[in-house]
Amino acid sequence: MDQQIADKLIAWAERYDNPRYFEEDPIAFPRRFYNMMTTIQPVLGFEGGEWRPSLQDVEIAAVFAAHFAWGRRAMIVRDCSRLFDEMMWRPYDYVMAGDWRSDNTSIHRTVKWSEVAAICRRLRDFYSANDSLETLTAEQTRVRIFGQKEDPKAANKKIWMMRRWMVRDDGLVDLGLWKNSDKRDLVIPLDVHVYRQATELGLTKRRAKDIVTARDITDSFREIFPDDPAKGDFALFGYGVSSNA
Repeated sequence: MDQQIADKLIAWAERYDNPRYFEEDPIAFPRRFYNMMTTIQPVLGFEGGEWRPSLQDVEIAAVFAAHFAWGRRAMIVRDCSRLFDEMMWRPYDYVMAGDWRSDNTSIHRTVKWSEVAAICRRLRDFYSANDSLETLTAEQTRVRIFGQKEDPKAANKKIWMMRRWMVRDDGLVDLGLWKNSDKRDLVIPLDVHVYRQATELGLTKRRAKDIVTARDITDSFREIFPDDPAKGDFALFGYGVSSNA
């Protein structure tokens, strides 16, 4: 990698791996439950009693925040808020109760309430026998939680985004709750914007927007962040900010 580009990527990653840039971002929702879970004082639930979110609350918030993470950030935040209002801000209780809103009106862009209910159903089935989504691979999450068909070529952007949130443990933006996963194994979440930025920077020459390309871009970042290649996601965020300035 060209040293000048590497230096810029390092500078962008260091600058933008900062919570101030992600206050109005999908990660704000699992972060909110994480903060309540780890605070010293218990919080009040809607029924007035003390309540503390669990790991499962954070995971469910991460599932839906990642699932809604396409489009303008303001719209994503608005629609995530609508979803968690429906859940009374107790996502695990909502999922396990089984009384899910399920109709064909839209909650976020093309995502309908019936799709949310289907994900809730699969989450309830999973949590009935398991404690944490960490045990699932990205491919298993695609099928067992999001209900999509197997696709060995899929980049699985929203899943790798969620995994980045849950695994990276630098204590800044990401949550680091999944202690049995190695951040060196994370893959850059690949969408059309990340792909365009990566090709402009020369991080990949591949044309397909698939998992092979996502791993190719990740390997480029592994040259400068060998123990934490997904930190490159913040560098690409910074490149996007700089390019649009």
